[in-house]
Amino acid sequence: MTALFALATSLLWGLADFGGGLLTRRVPALTVVVASQTIAVVVLGAVVVATGGWTEWGPQLWFAVGAGLVGPVAMLAFYKALALGPMGVVSPLGSLGVAVPVGVGLLLGERPGLAQFAGIAVAVAGVLLAGGPELRGAPVQRQAVLLTLLAAFGFGGVMALIAEASSSLTGLFLALFVQRVTNVAAGGAALYVSVKRGGAALPAGSGMGVLWAMLPALAFVGLADVAANGTYSVAAQNGPVTVAAVLSSVYPVVTALAARAVLKERLRGIQAAGAGLALVGTVLLAS
Repeated sequence: MTALFALATSLLWGLADFGGGLLTRRVPALTVVVASQTIAVVVLGAVVVATGGWTEWGPQLWFAVGAGLVGPVAMLAFYKALALGPMGVVSPLGSLGVAVPVGVGLLLGERPGLAQFAGIAVAVAGVLLAGGPELRGAPVQRQAVLLTLLAAFGFGGVMALIAEASSSLTGLFLALFVQRVTNVAAGGAALYVSVKRGGAALPAGSGMGVLWAMLPALAFVGLADVAANGTYSVAAQNGPVTVAAVLSSVYPVVTALAARAVLKERLRGIQAAGAGLALVGTVLLAS
């Protein structure tokens, strides 16, 4: 069961990341985050009411609140990085966030083996290579890498927090609802401040019609991300966290394949090698 749910997590996260990256090329990243998560709140609210999930209310939901505060920052950074591209480099680097659940294990008394130490070295090498020669002469590419690393460790924090936020299926629905409400509150506040400072919530010259036209895509991104958090939580609660973390961290492969199929992206050799090393390092870290 752990492997099945963890692989489902990778599929859902990979497709959600690809969709979010595409939307961010048309609409500001913060707007994509707030709009997609608002749709998720509405759907999850209906599920919580239908299943009686509110009866699971308890102090463990503070973990969901924490995940909700970290999540928008990570998603905003990641969507901006995906918009800068290429997705085939950005997405694999995002998987380095699996180091956070591993770090939680260390705090709980686990000790890394030789493979995990090797994973640290391989992952760092992957980070350095994934930017390719453009790191020396193109600030945009350097910005994409830095944003991706920020997002990666944010995602890792969300993984660790949401796994502790519930112990039952109905409790999981409530935890995901609380997480998404917090997402929208934090993201909405940030969007309001951005607009007040002169930022744009929508592309220049467009109105709310552009969001209505993108509603199906926004719904898919928001709901796929919610479902991925749910399947990861189930995987982590029903088997070894390390197994769940490793199998859930292969989602960049899905994003990269989608980018290659839809956008016809081509990676430089050094970038492809770096992306591959980042994935290998991720697996070694959580092995």
